[in-house]
Amino acid sequence: MSLQAEQRGVAVIGMGCISAAGMDVEGHWQSLEKGLVHCHATPPWLFQTKLDLPVFAGPEKGLTEKGQALLAEVAPEMAQNAVSRTVLLALSALAEALRAADIDLDFLKKQTVGIVLGTTVGCTFHNEGYYDAWRKGEQPDLSPVRFYLEGNTAAALHRILGTRGPSAVITNACASGTDAIGVAKNWIASGQCDLAIAGGADELSRVAYNGFASLLLASERPCRPFDRERKGLNLGEGAGILVLESDASARKRSISPSGWIRGYGSAIDAWHPTAPHPEGRGLQKALKGALQDGGVDNQNISLINAHGTGTKANDLAETSALSHFFSKSAAVPVVSTKGITGHTLGAAGAIEAVFTLRALKAGRTPGTAGCLHPDHDLTFPVLSQERSEKLRGRVGISQSLAFGGGNSVLVLEMA
Repeated sequence: MSLQAEQRGVAVIGMGCISAAGMDVEGHWQSLEKGLVHCHATPPWLFQTKLDLPVFAGPEKGLTEKGQALLAEVAPEMAQNAVSRTVLLALSALAEALRAADIDLDFLKKQTVGIVLGTTVGCTFHNEGYYDAWRKGEQPDLSPVRFYLEGNTAAALHRILGTRGPSAVITNACASGTDAIGVAKNWIASGQCDLAIAGGADELSRVAYNGFASLLLASERPCRPFDRERKGLNLGEGAGILVLESDASARKRSISPSGWIRGYGSAIDAWHPTAPHPEGRGLQKALKGALQDGGVDNQNISLINAHGTGTKANDLAETSALSHFFSKSAAVPVVSTKGITGHTLGAAGAIEAVFTLRALKAGRTPGTAGCLHPDHDLTFPVLSQERSEKLRGRVGISQSLAFGGGNSVLVLEMA
C-alpha cells in the first residue's frame, strides 16, 4: 500500500540511461522484455587486449543525439574529446532525464542543484601509455594526466551546465551508483538543494578489465546470473541518471513524478576484499535500514532487482540474505538485469534503479536474461529467463553489493 503524497518524501521527476542495452529508458525496457544480449569481443576503439573475455560496450561515440543537443546548448565551444567518455555517457543519460522532467536550462540555473554521481574507475585508468613513456625517459603529452586530475564527473557536469550547488563523487566500488542516489535523497530531504542530479557512470577500462580477469571473475561467454552453469560476470559500461526533487516542491509546480525514493540503507560486512559474507550479513543490515528509512514493511515489496553478477559468491550470498529477510511463501520475484547490460560497475546501481521503477510502472517484470536453469543451491527462488511475472504492488527494491564488503539498498515506489 502506498503512502499519502505528503509522506512520500523525495520524488523522481526524470530518468535517463545509456548502455549496451539501449540509448534511453524505453530502449532498455524493450531489450529487457525481448532478452536482447549485446555481448561481444572488446571493440578496438575501446582498448586493445589479447584476452577473450566479451564485454557489453556502449555506443562508440558515447553521446546520444539528446546528449549532443544538450552539449551544443550549454557548451557549444567545448570539444567532445575535452572530457572523458564517462562524462559523455553521463551527459547522455542526463539529457534524457532533464527532458523527461521538462526542465530547461534557464530554470535549472536558477535552482540550487546538487550533483552526486557514482563511479569506480571512470577515465582515470586510461593513462598506461603516458606512464610507460615517462618511465622510459620520454616527455609524453600531458593529456592523460589532465584527464586524471579533472576526472571528477560531478564537478564536470556542474562546469558544463553552469549550475551551482553541492557536488560529490561516490567511489564505493559496485555500490557507487546506489549510494549516490541515497546521498542525493538525503540532500533533498534536508533542504541542501532544490534539485538533485544523481546516479552513476562508468566507461570500460583496460585496467579494470584485466583486474577482473586476474581475479578469475570474468566469463568467456555472456553472463548467466543465478544459473547453475554460471561462470562469472561480463563488464559493461553506461550511465543512469535520476533527477530528484522534494515531493512537496514537485506538487507545488504541478509536476507528476515518475516515482519516489522511499528509503536508503547501507552497511558493510568487512568479510573479504573481493567477496561478500556467505550469508550476506551486510546486505541484511542494509535491507533492514532501507525499509526502516522508508517506513515500509517487507511484506509490501513486490519486486527485488538483485545485484546478480553471475559469480558464484555473489549469487549465493545475495539469495542467502534474502532468505533471511523475506519469506519464500511471499513469492517476491527476484531478477537480475545484468544479463542485458553487463556489470557497469559504478553505473550499475543507478541503471538498475531505473529498471526497477520502469518495471513497477509496467506492473510486470521479465525474467533474468541468461538464467535458464536456476541453481538449486540458491536459498531463495529467482525468476528465470523464460518467465515473467505480474507485480502485485507499487514498491520495489534495488540492491548492490560491492568489493570491500559494501552493501547498499534503495526502496522505490512507482507513481
